[in-house]
Amino acid sequence: MPTTTAPVTEVVDRLERASLLDPVVKGLRSLTQKVLAPQGIRDALHGVWLGHPLHPVLTDVPIGAWSAAAVLDAVPGTGIGASTLIATGCAAAVPTALTGWADWSDLHGPHQRVGVIHAAANVVALGLYTASLGARMRGRRVRGKALAYAGFAAMSAGGYLGGHLVFRQGAGANHGADIPDLFPSGWHDIGRLDDLPDGKPAKRTVEGVDLLVVRRGQHVDVLSDKCSHLSGPLSDGEFTVEGGQGCIVCPWHGSTFRLADGAVRHGPATSPQHRFETRVTGGRLEVSLGGG
Repeated sequence: MPTTTAPVTEVVDRLERASLLDPVVKGLRSLTQKVLAPQGIRDALHGVWLGHPLHPVLTDVPIGAWSAAAVLDAVPGTGIGASTLIATGCAAAVPTALTGWADWSDLHGPHQRVGVIHAAANVVALGLYTASLGARMRGRRVRGKALAYAGFAAMSAGGYLGGHLVFRQGAGANHGADIPDLFPSGWHDIGRLDDLPDGKPAKRTVEGVDLLVVRRGQHVDVLSDKCSHLSGPLSDGEFTVEGGQGCIVCPWHGSTFRLADGAVRHGPATSPQHRFETRVTGGRLEVSLGGG
């Protein structure tokens, strides 16, 4: 049977390819990277400290508050409660937007095109909810409710696009989560130790799974090569030292991982890299994901 695509999905698919949005994307990305330039701020907004993207956690507050307000607005005598929820959502929308812009600035072009419209819908929603609060304060309750329901519609559209970014385009997902399922059990030979470059990233492959290998003298660190952020090849990245420990920097968006354990040092990645155990047998390097 022929496959069919929902009309709304077709529209969003076109957004991914809408190169007309690129000048807007370029300008906003440049501005965002300037405003959020300090690495510590970016790491905090990405959610490196949380081990999980911070943006989707914060979105629960405005979405939940505004959705509850929509219910209360349909019930007589709940005006104060609805207004309180709308105000809560408006306040929470600001830090939520900051985390979203930080994540957006480190995505690929198709992600960023959809992300711009996602952000625009949310800005419209915030504006409508703010206007709704103003109308309610002036005693114009019917107008306030109408503006709130319009804001709810804009928020829903923005939420749909946010879901598309995550579930269709993989933004914010751990792109290395399947490594334990793909990598075969046991120990596997990946070549002679002396054939590995000293102090430089190298790539080796075991049954289709690419590995980052960094040798320093007789010490070898092996991580999954596919960056957990957006699958960038870490073996093409740069070896660096931070806090006295060797690290690898992803060549695509600058995510930095500690070689000793795969932990994230700097975002935009928030999920660690899988680390492999190593041993040398007869001058040949062997690796295992579980040591068994």
